[in-house]
Amino acid sequence: MSDETPVRLGTWPTPLEPAPRLARLIGLEPDDLWIKRDDLTGLAGGGNKVRKLERTAGAALRQGARTLVTSGAPQSNHARLTAAAAARLGLDAVLVLKGSPPGAVSGNIALDGLLGARIVWAGDVDQAGLNAVLDEVAGELRAEGAAPAVIPFGGSSVLGARGYADAGHELLAQAPDLATVVVAMGSGGTMAGLVHALGADRVLGVDVGAVPDPVRVVLDLVGGLAGPGAPDPPALRLRRDQVGAGYAELTDAVRDALTTTARAEGVVLDPVYTGRAMAGLIAAVAEGDVRPGRRTVFLHTGGLPGLFGHGQAMEHARGLVTG
Repeated sequence: MSDETPVRLGTWPTPLEPAPRLARLIGLEPDDLWIKRDDLTGLAGGGNKVRKLERTAGAALRQGARTLVTSGAPQSNHARLTAAAAARLGLDAVLVLKGSPPGAVSGNIALDGLLGARIVWAGDVDQAGLNAVLDEVAGELRAEGAAPAVIPFGGSSVLGARGYADAGHELLAQAPDLATVVVAMGSGGTMAGLVHALGADRVLGVDVGAVPDPVRVVLDLVGGLAGPGAPDPPALRLRRDQVGAGYAELTDAVRDALTTTARAEGVVLDPVYTGRAMAGLIAAVAEGDVRPGRRTVFLHTGGLPGLFGHGQAMEHARGLVTG
């Protein structure tokens, strides 16, 4: 068996659903906008990380790992799903998260504990500092004989990105007339896999502020997927106007996107990834980059548990409640 052969963690294909009311509200024709429901991948709340973990955790299992170790922000969807993958595969999980233990446990952190993961709090560190703590924890686990495998930040390695090359082919089978797929760009693997499968002209990424140089991250992964001797990676369609004051901050555009999508289609987005991606789609339609009369797919990458751990998003939701 190839080291890249995935294990089965999700349910495929995920649905492709029409969103006619939302399409009208944002300036498209009713048949133009569809939602690819990768929030419905199964496994502890679902999300795009499941496709990546089928490959990265599968490789770890075949290499004899007994513990999966990864890192992320406090409300990391990837960390939650790594813990779930470990549980499904009979492995232990250790999550190295930025920050300090919260006063109240909520959202993904609550699920991390329920799934049996051990959390190591790295303190107030940048990405380099987080990586250093991750390496230290992995070294301690090796010394203890725990046989750890380090799953990369966001699951975004060339191996993990192959899961989204598969998703691109899956989407084309469902929507052969696809013009644009809109996706949140976090750690880069999801966008890179889609670009590899669909071409850069059909993928519109919306930067969420998770990495300092998103263009370079995606291009490096696309190049790795293409392999030696491939042409230079293409120019990307990547919006960088939705980050606002920072990765964890809720902008007015995202507040509007969350509310509009929920009330038009009964679909709930998260405040960090899909909320920004929808805000980016709305802006792209307003600017004419995404036009009526062409098939547009919004990739719902999941993240619902993180909504309940995001103070600003919950304050916004509470303000909408009427007696």
